[in-house]
Amino acid sequence: MYSLYVKEIKVFLHSMIGYVVMGVFLCLTGLFLWIFPMSYNILDRGYADLYSLFSIAPIVLMLLVPAITMRSFAEERRTGTMELLLTMPLSDTQIILAKYLAGLTLVLISLIPTLIYLMSIYLLGYPQGNVDMGAMWGSYLGLFFLGATFTAIGIFCSLLTDSQIVSFILAVLFCFICWLGFDFIYSFNLFGSLGLFIKSLGIEHHYASISRGVIDTRDVIYFLSIITVFLLASRLRLQSRKW
Repeated sequence: MYSLYVKEIKVFLHSMIGYVVMGVFLCLTGLFLWIFPMSYNILDRGYADLYSLFSIAPIVLMLLVPAITMRSFAEERRTGTMELLLTMPLSDTQIILAKYLAGLTLVLISLIPTLIYLMSIYLLGYPQGNVDMGAMWGSYLGLFFLGATFTAIGIFCSLLTDSQIVSFILAVLFCFICWLGFDFIYSFNLFGSLGLFIKSLGIEHHYASISRGVIDTRDVIYFLSIITVFLLASRLRLQSRKW
């Protein structure tokens, strides 16, 4: 399992697309936070916080994570190496977990450089260091859970097709539905007292909660549950070859 995990990371980092994907993520967040004269611009807002980053990042991650995971299984099926992968002395669960953990590691590698933004607002605070670090780390935890959830969705979508492009589009669509789909349904006010429950099924509701710096076990359980559901669905999809 470890060898497959390392192989996946090396393949991604040895390809130009890997650096392009991570570079685009950092460029987009950097431009919105520091350059573009918009409400997200930290210098224009005048507050030493990363609220703008945690508002923009989910949208960018919807494109970043599918780009990372789209080749996980789709490329294996396209090149015919899927059969070789399945003959390895690994269970279906181990193969899924190795691919998932590799994708999640790459997402984390993409997020690490954003700590420069945290250092910047720490130095820009007045007085210097006047930053709510507890809320910052809580927000980063929310971003981690969001990336972990999108990665699980991306792995599942990569198992549905042998085309990386189709896998990417499906993953973006699934991520968007899980992110805002339930809020969209809630906005119609058609379900009365069930409306809030439907809204709570969406990722955005729990991400907004945990991004305030308050670590609620309900939010943590929600993210872990969604990740588990998609990983189990991926395992079921992989096992369907035996039916």
